Amino acid sequence: MNHSDNRIAPDDFSPAQGANWLGLKGRVCVVTGAGSGIGAAIAESLAAVGARVALVDRDGDTARQMATRLGTQGGHALAVACDITDESAVSAAATQVRESLGPAAVLINNAGLLRPGSLDSVSLADWNAVLAVNLTGYLLCSRAFGQDMLHAGRGSLVHVASVSALHPQTASGAYSASKAGVLLLSRQLAAEWGPRGVRSNAICPGMIRTALSARFYEEPGFEARRAAATASRRVGEPRDIAEPALFLASDRSAYMNGAELLVDGGLGCMLMDMVPRPGFNRTPAPAT
Repeated sequence: MNHSDNRIAPDDFSPAQGANWLGLKGRVCVVTGAGSGIGAAIAESLAAVGARVALVDRDGDTARQMATRLGTQGGHALAVACDITDESAVSAAATQVRESLGPAAVLINNAGLLRPGSLDSVSLADWNAVLAVNLTGYLLCSRAFGQDMLHAGRGSLVHVASVSALHPQTASGAYSASKAGVLLLSRQLAAEWGPRGVRSNAICPGMIRTALSARFYEEPGFEARRAAATASRRVGEPRDIAEPALFLASDRSAYMNGAELLVDGGLGCMLMDMVPRPGFNRTPAPAT
């Protein structure tokens, strides 16, 4: 199939388009786990550039609250209560979005679950629960919402993975394994669906302050220690992931497919500074 009609002409990149420079105005964008944290920040950013946003979340109340908030800001949002581990529920959600907003043009796979435990102790129930949300759920949503994109011959899938997909994290084996699976799933989708006009890319966030990690920051000195482990000397915020997500969702990234964006504030750059070296190690400079 020839998709030359979907290529972006140079003139289409003109900043003169203003708020619609990303080209997302009027497009139906689906965000899973959109009720809070990174998902909420992505949904808010999409609404701000004129996208028609479907907020998919297992917690229908938080999704509805977020939809109301976006509506008061002038956005166009639809709340959809859905357990993404349930294939029939995901299919029903896709139908609801299609009938209420139109065919999906963008899917942000973001919903996530964390269950602590080392590989020799994590229960099989917890292991299966984590993979069901973080990996199988991403596949189910890609299939259900991706059908609209495959039919149109264009679309963008963005999968929120983690730095844990790239580096083992003790006492969190199920989460790390699931996120590593997300990266290969994204590349597999790129290989299979790219020739049909649908792109698939992933984001690997570093340390981001969300509701899941909020209690950690209540410990005195915890945030300073985390910030010191990054080259940017700060902990990330949900918006730090939302903006790269919008880039990958948009035609500005039209030639990116099967790629992985590491958004970690330079955490990976600091590895060798964590290795003891007599005469070289020094106290990190504080954040400014």
